[in-house]
Amino acid sequence: MSKNYLRYFLNKLAWLLVTAIFAFILNFTLPRLMPGDPVAAITARIAQGMSNTTGMKEVYERYAEQFGTNKPIHEQFLIYMKNILQGNFGTSFSQYPRPVADIIRASIVWTVALQFPAIIVGWIIGNALGAMAAYLKKGFDKVLMPISIFVSNFPAFGMAIILMVIFAVNLKWFPTSGGYGFNLIPNFSWEFIWSVIVHYQLPFWSIVLIIIGGQAIGMRSMSIYELNADYVKYARFLGIKDRVIVRYVFRNAMLPQITGLALSIGTMVSGALVAEIVFSYPGLGYTMLNGVMGQDYPLISAVTLIITIMTLVANFAIEILYGIIDPRIKAAQTEQGA
Repeated sequence: MSKNYLRYFLNKLAWLLVTAIFAFILNFTLPRLMPGDPVAAITARIAQGMSNTTGMKEVYERYAEQFGTNKPIHEQFLIYMKNILQGNFGTSFSQYPRPVADIIRASIVWTVALQFPAIIVGWIIGNALGAMAAYLKKGFDKVLMPISIFVSNFPAFGMAIILMVIFAVNLKWFPTSGGYGFNLIPNFSWEFIWSVIVHYQLPFWSIVLIIIGGQAIGMRSMSIYELNADYVKYARFLGIKDRVIVRYVFRNAMLPQITGLALSIGTMVSGALVAEIVFSYPGLGYTMLNGVMGQDYPLISAVTLIITIMTLVANFAIEILYGIIDPRIKAAQTEQGA
């Protein structure tokens, strides 16, 4: 690694840390700007039926002390930072007294299992279709592109609802909501696994179809640009076989698509929100919605922090990987570090 490239790398790393600090501050501040008093809501829920005003006040003060909401905002921030660095996201307001870390641990598995395969499958199929459209042209391109444009611009919730109406409500092939049957307890039995697979299909394909459209359009455009580049014309003039040229063309066209893939993976938690809400899928997106509805500051902060950190790390990783994949970009990055 050259000295200039090392300087570029450290510069990017420093910006990552600065951005992460601002993200921590915003992550703490924004949920607390929401109207309402979540401690009062907990007190009302716990002290339901209690007519003793003094007793309710004592309950309120006890929970305000426990959650730290009776302290000045800067003290709350210091406590928040100290807890985060220790991996402690606090106690959930809406699911009291359950720790936030437990809620996230239970729901993030569903989100990753849903989003990661959907992103990869949609990315592979979309890029393959886009490359074929650019190379084959004619009828294939004329049919694929209008469909891709229509699907990619379709709202995610609209796609989810259409699939639900067709395959769950009318055909009754799949259930309308949940991650598994409501009458089942999670275990490794075939009945439970089959129930998970069946409930998985509609949220999965609602995400895949949207991704396919966007990736196909991007790959087609980049492939057409590369196929008309001077080096391709020169290679054909020299009589180099078409399959060799196509291999280089699609490798160059893949670079922006790899960026899109990294960003999609980095933001997959936020991307899960729509599908998980429509299908009541028990992932992190659905958990976050419940946190917002219940004014659950610790839960909202923890989820948004995970989204932010994943996005920052994905952006940083793609900046570095881009230089490794493409020597031209690495040369430009090295010049920036000079």
